[in-house]
Formats: sequence, C-alpha cells, structure tokens
Amino acid sequence: MLKFKRDKLVTIVEKENTLAAHGVLDDDIYSLELDVVFSMSDLEILSIKGRWHRWTTPECPRSDQFLQEAVGFKVRDADFSRKVHKIISRKACRHYANLLLECGHSANEAMQVIQYRAALAENPELSFEAFLNDTPAPVTAKTEITPINDIAPDTDSTEKADSAAKPANADTGHDPSEDFFIDLHVHTSPASPCSSAPVDDLIKEARRIGLNGICLTDHNHVWQADEVEELRRKHNFLVLRGNEITTEQGDMLVFGLEKDIKGIINLEDLYKEVRKADAFMIMAHPFRGFLIFGAGQVGLTPKKAMERPLFKLVDGIEIMNGKVTEKENNFAAQVASGLGLPVTGGSDAHEVEEVGKYATCFPGVIRDEKDLLAALKAGTYSPVAFKKRNR
Repeated sequence: MLKFKRDKLVTIVEKENTLAAHGVLDDDIYSLELDVVFSMSDLEILSIKGRWHRWTTPECPRSDQFLQEAVGFKVRDADFSRKVHKIISRKACRHYANLLLECGHSANEAMQVIQYRAALAENPELSFEAFLNDTPAPVTAKTEITPINDIAPDTDSTEKADSAAKPANADTGHDPSEDFFIDLHVHTSPASPCSSAPVDDLIKEARRIGLNGICLTDHNHVWQADEVEELRRKHNFLVLRGNEITTEQGDMLVFGLEKDIKGIINLEDLYKEVRKADAFMIMAHPFRGFLIFGAGQVGLTPKKAMERPLFKLVDGIEIMNGKVTEKENNFAAQVASGLGLPVTGGSDAHEVEEVGKYATCFPGVIRDEKDLLAALKAGTYSPVAFKKRNR
C-alpha cells in the first residue's frame, strides 16, 4: 500500500515592527524552507530567502533567484494570491508559491493575535471571538493553488454559457485540490509516420500508469474534434489536441490552432498564425543534438542561447523531453530560467511504453481544450519526471 506523508509548518516571530516567518515543506519527494520578513504595518514582504534540501529536477534549486520578485507584495492586497501564482509559481516554483501563501496566511493570523492583545489591554473582558466579530475580515491569501478556471481570462456571456455545457465525459472525477498530470507531447501511428504507437494503446497505457490526460501532438497533423471526442468517450479519459509543427528554426508544439499546416513553415509566419488564433506555442526539445559534443566544444552557453531571436516568438519552452539527453534538458532549463519563460514536460512518445516519462503538472483540473489553453497562458504549471515519481 502506498503511503505518502507531507509536513508543512510555519512559525512566526515578532521582531522590531516586523514578523519573521519560517516555513518548511517536507514530503517523500520535496524538501524546502522559506524565510520571509513582513512589515507589521501592512504585511508587505520586505525580504525573502529560500533553501532546497531535496528536489526532482535541476531547475528547483535554480528557482531561488526569482523569489526576490515577491518583495513588495502585500498579503492583504486583494490580488496577493494571484500575483504569487503568476510570478512565483511561474518563474520560481509552485512549491515555493504554496509555502509563501502559507507564510502570508500565518502572518496575517499572527497580526490578528497581536491586535487582540492590544485590544485586551483596553478591555480585559474582551473575548477573541468577540474581537474577531468586531474586526473587519481582511483580504488574505489562500493557501491552496488557485484553480485554473479562476484565473482564466474573462469571457462574455455566450462563452460562459458554452463552457458550462460540458459533455458528459468532460467530468474527470478528479479532486480539484490535487495536481493534474498531462503528457503534452505524444505521437501516434499512423498520424505520425515515425510513431509505432496506436492511439488506443497509447491511451490505455497513459491511463494505466496514472496520467490524467494526454495531448496528441502528431507531426503537422491536426486531429478532428469529433475524432478526439470519440476517443474520450471510448476510454473515459482526457484526450486533447495539439500539433507539432516543423519550422526552419526547429519544432514547435502549438495548442489552440485549428489550421492544418503541412511541410516546413517560416517561424515568423507561424507566429502570426498563432497570434491570430490566440493560440499558444512552445518550443519542443530546443537543443536536441546541439550538445552531442558538449556545450563548450560548440561554443554554446546559456547566455548566448538566450540571445537567439526565436525565443522572442515562443510562449514557452519544453525543458523535459523524453527523446533528448539529460544535458540537453538541463541546458534548456537554464535558458528558460534566464528568459523567464514558462516550462513544460512531455514524453515525446513514439512507442506505447514511452508515454508518461515526462509530463506537465497543472494545479487544477483540466476538462477540455479551453481549460488547457487558459492554463497554459496562466503559467502556473511545472514539468515533472512522471514515471520516476510514481514508481
């Protein structure tokens, strides 16, 4: 029987008009700490420092530098939680984001205790319950990841009515408080000539190993919506559509683009199509083959790679790909980190047993392609070595 334990602890100490929070998150996979100093006047973050003790991917410890972007955030601002998710979860780490929200929530409650002590000095008979009832409840951060639908762009009434009418199979039965894992990069046969994985077998394997969904990203091939809907109903499993499109500057994973593009397209032309369709474009395995002789031997450094113009045209970078070397994935992670771009993971499966090697972890349920597109644009997700973490 699987046993999984996660401990989360926050302590608050009052120091010279500030509150010093020390947060710890420790489970069987991750272990990290966070030290945050808040001003007592308005619970503004004055300083923040993180430390990793156990992690799964190289980008985890490299995320520390992005924590500084939270300095100046105020816990009682109405958009505090949203800003933490958009900035810290996207650029640093969702575990840091969750722990920071917990620290903020705890600091806010500590301030209530301090204010109660002051009120008690004036009225010794005042109970804490009466104090809370007489004190307006401040807007504070939630300690859980905000569901994707809560941070999706506003839609008009027609779109809302349309999204409310979900097909029966769109109900995943998944607990919205749990992470949601999708392999965003798989190839099927015969849609992709290089693949030997029949789509039905691929879906069965994905479901067997515990994935919550897969995205069909066959080479220069767009699946029809009714075909995918039939697969969903047949397997009672989330199947989404994407497309791996070949450009003169590399392969791009595109989501939300219905246009079927054949052959090789100029990247700038593809960029225009993506923007026109309000779609999302991720560069797949950006350094495949580049580091076969070592980065030093070809004179390529992360800093030089970041200067490539193509990175101004993509919305994200795939930094966990099952078909490239660990060095190439790590190099991609360094480049994405330096550019501040969202990062994803996908198996790039061409055979059934390869599905799920890597995946992308979303902090809320994905029910359909609209949800996926909104989630990708929100940026609150992270790549994971799915098979390794589920052994």
